[in-house]
Amino acid sequence: MVVLKHSVDAYIGLGSNLGDRIRNLEGALQRFGSIGVLKAVSSIYETKPWGVDEYQPRYLNQVALVQTTLDPLEIVTELLAIEYAMGRVREEKNASRTLDLDLLLHGQTVLEASGVTVPHPRMHERAFVLIPLVEIAAELLHPVLKRTIRDLAADSDESGITGMA
Repeated sequence: MVVLKHSVDAYIGLGSNLGDRIRNLEGALQRFGSIGVLKAVSSIYETKPWGVDEYQPRYLNQVALVQTTLDPLEIVTELLAIEYAMGRVREEKNASRTLDLDLLLHGQTVLEASGVTVPHPRMHERAFVLIPLVEIAAELLHPVLKRTIRDLAADSDESGITGMA
């Protein structure tokens, strides 16, 4: 007997501030087949680095929707493999990077296990995540805060977003 897993919508944040930033984002999206079926992708936004005091180049950020049968831990494992394949080196927290991939939401899953927290614990504070997410899931309800992505984005500080790339 074969047990089929049901599919869920997973939202993934993408960012890059080193190298050919657009090519880095495109390369990641091309590799999302290891996670599931790419269903939607937001526009690309140029943003100031978040959470750092020293100079860093600006980021390009976007959000993708992937329909998947993978659980959150499996997705994070795949995201780390994609980052590595695209040249990501992890040396220090909040350092510049060729690629940063974050699992933002996994259906209505609420999870904190093995270093993985879903929904992403700081997504509601980050306009560079919320503004692109509004494009593809404005009415989606945050499973913990019980507010729509549109409402969370309206309350976010958009000053770090300098425009669409």
